[in-house]
Amino acid sequence: MVLFLAIVLSVVAVILESVPSIQEAYRWELVTAEWIFTGLFTIEYVVRIYAVERPKNYVLGFYGIIDLLSMLPSYLSLLIAGTQSLMVIRILRLLRIFRVLKLGQFIGESQHITRALVASRRKILVFLFAVVLINILSGTLMFLVEGPEHGFVSIPVSIYWSIVTLTTVGYGDISPATPLGQLIASLLMIVGYGIIAVPTGIVTAEMAGQKPKITSTRACHNCGWEDHEDDARFCKRCGTPL
Repeated sequence: MVLFLAIVLSVVAVILESVPSIQEAYRWELVTAEWIFTGLFTIEYVVRIYAVERPKNYVLGFYGIIDLLSMLPSYLSLLIAGTQSLMVIRILRLLRIFRVLKLGQFIGESQHITRALVASRRKILVFLFAVVLINILSGTLMFLVEGPEHGFVSIPVSIYWSIVTLTTVGYGDISPATPLGQLIASLLMIVGYGIIAVPTGIVTAEMAGQKPKITSTRACHNCGWEDHEDDARFCKRCGTPL
C-alpha cells in the first residue's frame, strides 16, 4: 500500500511539474518529493533483486524493466549537464511517467479483462475491418460529392473527415456544404452511435462468459512468479512448492 501511494503521488508530481506556474512556485518541493520517490523505488528495486533466487528473471522481466525506468531518468539527469542538454534532460524526466505502469501489479482483475480481450480479438478485428471499409467508402463518396471547393481536397482528407464524423468527435474543421453531402454526413453520424457500442458489447459478453479466476498474492521464492491460483500448491512456472 505504501508503494501504491508512492506511485500515485509520484505520477501526480510529474504531471504538476509540467505546469509552468506550479513548477515556478513549488520547484524545491517538487524536487525534494521526486528524490524521495526515487530513493524509495531504488530501495524497492534492490530489495526485489536480493529477495528472489533468480534475479535475472526479474531484471529482464516486464515489471523489472518498468521498475528500472521509474527511477533511472532521475539519475541520468544528474549525468547530463550543460545548457544544450536541457531538452534531453526534460525528455528523460518525462520517462518517469512509466511509474504508472507499476500499478499493474496491484490490479488483479486486470487479468480478467485481458483474457476477455484476447478471447474476443478476432471479433474485434472483424469489427475494425468493417469500420475501416465504411470510412474508406464514405470518405471517397464525400470527395466525389463535395470536392476540393468545400475542403475535401483529397481522398485521405475525406477519410479523415469520415473518421472524425463516425466516431462522433466532430472537430468541425471540415464540413459538407451540399444537401447530398449533409445527408451522407447525417447517416454516418447515426451509424456512428450504433458502432460505438459494438466493441463494448463484444468484450462484455466475453467477460460474462468467463468464470472469475481467484488468484493468490503469494510469490514463488524461486522464480518470483505471482499469478497463482488460490489453492495452488506448486508454482505454475517452475514447479517449486509454494
